[in-house]
Amino acid sequence: MSLVFIRKLSAAEQCKADLTLALTAEERTRSRHKFQTAEGQTVFLQLSRGTILYNGDLLKSESDTVLRIIARSEPVLTVQAATSLDLLRGAYHLGNRHVPLEITPTCLRLTPDPVLQKMLEQLGLDVTEDMHPFQPEAGAYGHHNHPSHPSTK
Repeated sequence: MSLVFIRKLSAAEQCKADLTLALTAEERTRSRHKFQTAEGQTVFLQLSRGTILYNGDLLKSESDTVLRIIARSEPVLTVQAATSLDLLRGAYHLGNRHVPLEITPTCLRLTPDPVLQKMLEQLGLDVTEDMHPFQPEAGAYGHHNHPSHPSTK
């Protein structure tokens, strides 16, 4: 039997999860999609259009089953710099290209792109290929009601 998850729980509704679902950053933007949990259960998301899921979010099904979303590790470029100003400069150039970007106090993360990697290296930044949960910013017009992702820094 497939479960249909229709609602994202608020921070006040936190409870124990019955199932977990590990998703990439791109998959966490799909509000209507079929997935399979780590437990082998087929689940359908039927959330409000535009819903973005974050690591630790809880979803509730029509039958009151609770599903925890986990940010799955995926290939990323991790960008570090000698100074905060250099890191900000890298973020500025990536922002000009409208690249989905995760911003932390010590690094930037983005999906692998050899052209962008070369640009960042030419700016003097240290760029490494990595496997890490990717949690890009929602953007200026996105919803910012998510935690600052302490578990993925």
